[in-house]
Formats: sequence, C-alpha cells, structure tokens
Amino acid sequence: MSLDLTLPTLSAMDEARRQIEICNACRYCEGFCSVFPAMTRQKAFADGDLTQLANLCHNCRGCYYACQYTEPHEFALNIPAVLAEVRVDSWERLARPQALARLFQSHGVAMVGLLVVILAWFFWAITALRPETGAGFYAYLAHNTLVAVFVPAFVLPLALIALSLRDYWREVGGGRVRLSHVLHAFGSAARMKNLSGGHGEGCNFEKGDRFSDRRRVFHQLMMYGFLLCFASTASGTLMHYILGWEAPYPLLSLPKLLGVPGGLMMVAGAAGLGWLKLKADPALGAARVWGGEMAFVLLLGAVALTGLGLYLVTGTGFVGPLLAIHLAAVMVLFLLMPFSKMVHGFFRLAALVAEAGKPAPASGGE
Repeated sequence: MSLDLTLPTLSAMDEARRQIEICNACRYCEGFCSVFPAMTRQKAFADGDLTQLANLCHNCRGCYYACQYTEPHEFALNIPAVLAEVRVDSWERLARPQALARLFQSHGVAMVGLLVVILAWFFWAITALRPETGAGFYAYLAHNTLVAVFVPAFVLPLALIALSLRDYWREVGGGRVRLSHVLHAFGSAARMKNLSGGHGEGCNFEKGDRFSDRRRVFHQLMMYGFLLCFASTASGTLMHYILGWEAPYPLLSLPKLLGVPGGLMMVAGAAGLGWLKLKADPALGAARVWGGEMAFVLLLGAVALTGLGLYLVTGTGFVGPLLAIHLAAVMVLFLLMPFSKMVHGFFRLAALVAEAGKPAPASGGE
C-alpha cells in the first residue's frame, strides 16, 4: 500500500500568516506602504490582524519585485496575492448575504450584464406610462417615481455595508475613533498615498519591476470623478426641493458644471483601470475574482458614459432608450455595492482609520 506524502494545502489565512511572519523577520520593505510598518507591532498574527493588514494593502506589488524570497526560493513569498485572497475573503465573509458576494466575485461580468438588461427593460416599460407633465428626463419618468425607486436602492445597500463594517471593526480590534484618526485616513485616501510605493515613484502593478504612477492617476480620476457626479446629483436635489428649480438644467448650472467633468473623469479612469488590469500579472492578485473586479470597472464606466450620452442626445428620440440603460446601470451599481469591489473603498478607509488609532510601530530592526 502506498503512502500519500502530499502536504496539506494551507488556507489563505494560514498561508498569509506564514508569509507575513517571514516578512516581519526580514523587514526590507518597511517603507513601502502602510502594511509593513503595521506588521512590526507584533510577532504573532491573529486572523483579525491579517484581515487588517490585507485591507491596508493596495496591491501595488512593489514588495514582490523587491523581495529576495519569491519563487524559486523555497519560501515562495507572494505577499500581494496572499493578502488579496484574505482581503477578498473578508469582503465576502462579512457581506450579507455571503452567497451573493461570492457569486458576484466569480461571475461578475455575466451578473452585471444580465441585471442591466433586465432593469433596462423594466425602466423602458415604465416609460410607456409617461407623466402628463414634465421636461427632460421627467417627460419619461415622473420625479416621484424615480425617488421611490432609487432611494431604497441606495439606502438599503449602504445599511448592509454599515453592518459589514461593524463586524470588520470588531474583528480587527478597532478602538475608539477620534476626529484626528478620520482626518488622517481621509488624507491618505485623498492622496492615494499607498499607491506611491513608499518612495513616490508609483506602483509596479502593470510594469513588473518598473515603477509607474498610472494606477494612482486612474484611481484618482475615478474617485474624484465619482465624487463630482455625486455632488452634481446632490446639488440638483437641493435645487429641486429648496429652490424649486426643476431639471433639466442648463450647461452653466451647478449640476452640469459638476456632472460633465465628473463623468469625463470617470470614463477616463475606467478605461485606464481596465487597460492596466489587462496588462497586470493575475498571479499577483486574487485571480479567482478577476471577472468581478473587471465587471465593477466596466459598470462604473457604463454609468458615466451613458450619463454623458444622455446630455448629448437631449431632445432626440434616443433619450428614452438611453435613459432606461443609464438608470439600469445606476441601479445595478447601487444594488451591488455591498457585494462588488465598490465595498473595497469602505473597507480600506476603515482599515486606515483603525491604523491611525494604533500606537506608532516600532522602528526597523527592534
């Protein structure tokens, strides 16, 4: 009878623990990003510690190309990939319901495409019941109808994300939050500090051992474009309810001055991030969720592109069908927030807040 001498496969958490303990003994990459100084606080790592480190990681991949213990060395370190697995697992495990999060991560493109088609048909059907009055978009869908549909679709996913963040905070041992912690975290996020590689030259995401700031720039275009579009919608809401100024708004109005540049920035950001993702080495990330991540990028681009398209086709017969597609894309973005990579912004911000509240790490070599 033959004996099976195959070693048991480690779980993602156990493999992350093995690799982090080796990194903590070496500390060559201490200045690369927030992960490495944070790991110096302890010599043993609980699951919550690894979850926190994984969400501090921005997958810039600089540590991999600087490491002397990657394959073919027997240690076979791949910190970007193992932390990506732990990070994605934390999003899925803390989501409600978990099954939907796992489904999106593995079949994201198909899931987004199907939902957009279904909801576009739904909104197109509603436009058949046109209101008797209204201009612009409201000539196709009444304002109250849009509010009744989109407010729950926006608020309820945010509530689910809040529950996930509460569980995350408990798991990582987050302490009392002070204003200084929040300001520090927002400052780091606003500058995309952890995509600078610790030396200001950028990531190794798409160029291997060469540095590039492209990923940082495209992330900033996406983030600030999204915030401008959100501000555009918020300003239009205030103008509608407080000033009694109903849409459509002219080009030199606040909603357009915020929304048009924001939409263009989102389109550029989505195109750039999608391009970089196609160039990057999938072995240095969570390869199993590549489809979900690409679906999220494409969905953000579709929301922005259809929104800009609506402005261009105003007054033509294309408004009705394009409006249905745009509203469907926005609805899918909202509904999938707790399950798509949209949630990574919330988790990473929580990780930065938690990190800001912890004592300063020990200096290298201590």
